[in-house]
Amino acid sequence: MTPVLLLAAEKESAEVTDWAARAGWVVGLLLFVALVYWLMREGWKWRGTLQGDLPELPTAPPRTGAARLSMSGRYHGSTTAGQWLDRIVAHGLGTRSRAELTLTDAGIDVVRPGATDFFIPLAQLREARLDKGIAGKVLTEGGLLVVTWVHGGKPIDSGFRSDQAAEHAEWVDTLNEMINKTETEGAR
Repeated sequence: MTPVLLLAAEKESAEVTDWAARAGWVVGLLLFVALVYWLMREGWKWRGTLQGDLPELPTAPPRTGAARLSMSGRYHGSTTAGQWLDRIVAHGLGTRSRAELTLTDAGIDVVRPGATDFFIPLAQLREARLDKGIAGKVLTEGGLLVVTWVHGGKPIDSGFRSDQAAEHAEWVDTLNEMINKTETEGAR
């Protein structure tokens, strides 16, 4: 026999895939992902339990007056004021959603389809500013309207983003003007 024929005779076919081992790895990976998801969910529920001292969110009074400003956009969440990573999840404040904001002389009415609506009374407002981030959401500088308010003695920052970002500056100016006017009248 010639050497070329010997080499051809020694070749083996490709190894057959071990489907049982592959299926075991896939099942193991799926179980790991399910465990991580479950741990994240439990952490979210635990955070809500820790924040259980936060009272129920106020709802809009029957008469709030004429709308000064309105905005359609997204609600990105609430955090402890000044701590942009300390998300508040109690009473649905941690749920991102679409939002319709209406500013009246009584305060800010936040209507969130599919999530809990709430009302921020004017007397509870402390500040409005433009910022670039809040827990879980980072945008360009000034891309987020952050409203600081007090609820149950706890200062809270709530982040909103309008569908028309140019509206943010008007909201900040109007809110801070209303807050300063309220504080000035309260000091008399």
